[in-house]
Amino acid sequence: MTKSEARLYSGVFPIAPTPFTESGELDLDGQRRVIDCMVDQNVDGICILANYSEQFLLSDEERDKLLEVCLRHVAGRVPVIVTCSHFSTHVAISRARRAAGEGAAMLMMMPPYHGAALRADETGTLEHFSAVAEAIDIPIMVQDAPLSGVTLTVSFLARLAHELPQVRYFKIETPAAADKLRALIAVGEGVIEGPFDGEEAITLMADLEAGATGTMPSATLPDLIKPVLTDFFDGRRDQARARYASILPLINYENRQCGLRATKTIMQEGGVIASDAVRHPLTVLPPVTRQGLLELARALDPVALRWGH
Repeated sequence: MTKSEARLYSGVFPIAPTPFTESGELDLDGQRRVIDCMVDQNVDGICILANYSEQFLLSDEERDKLLEVCLRHVAGRVPVIVTCSHFSTHVAISRARRAAGEGAAMLMMMPPYHGAALRADETGTLEHFSAVAEAIDIPIMVQDAPLSGVTLTVSFLARLAHELPQVRYFKIETPAAADKLRALIAVGEGVIEGPFDGEEAITLMADLEAGATGTMPSATLPDLIKPVLTDFFDGRRDQARARYASILPLINYENRQCGLRATKTIMQEGGVIASDAVRHPLTVLPPVTRQGLLELARALDPVALRWGH
């Protein structure tokens, strides 16, 4: 894959939730509605099978089914990033090949880890990403998140970008993400095409100022996040800050009080999905927390809160 052949991705790429029935089965009709709701918000792309999609609670068969359903239902309307993380390099390669074969635009991967103590060293991590990159011809986004417990230094991330042509995108959601983005962009000049932030866009303004060109929030309010990026990149920084300030209380509440459950609650209330069920051992939001979330959301009126009505 040469640089001239690759498409550059930027903007808002929210994470699609995985809806379940009250009994815990996949709600595939609901999944299609989730996709349509997200596309209707003029997002720049969608990410599936991520941590916010409850990927760690899905069987391999369910992953394959969701991959097929989501990519076929998107049908090229927006690019789709597919998360293929796994501790096993063999499994990660298999997931990557299947995703690429179904039409994924990009893969997202965390470094190989399992539990709190089993992690690959830098050599093993480099070999892991290298093996996956050799197996496919689409870009790879490295997800640098505290969940893995793996410290990915700026120098190592830059090495990945310099040595592996597929690795051009980075989702940085560590503490002090803006500083890390700024440093990574500086040492990766010419090879890093997509510095993204994440963590529900809770540090979005600082990350944009640091040079981020995209964000991967939840699917709770992408329609309200996108204008922030539009204003910022068009030079209206004061307007971008004002827009962001108006939505930050909801983003903060989602990030600190709700986690991945927020999107499902909003989408159920908005008629997008029938149930906000999550899989055990996760539990639905407590009534008081749910009420607080909906009060903040109603004041902002995101599309997901009314799409199905």
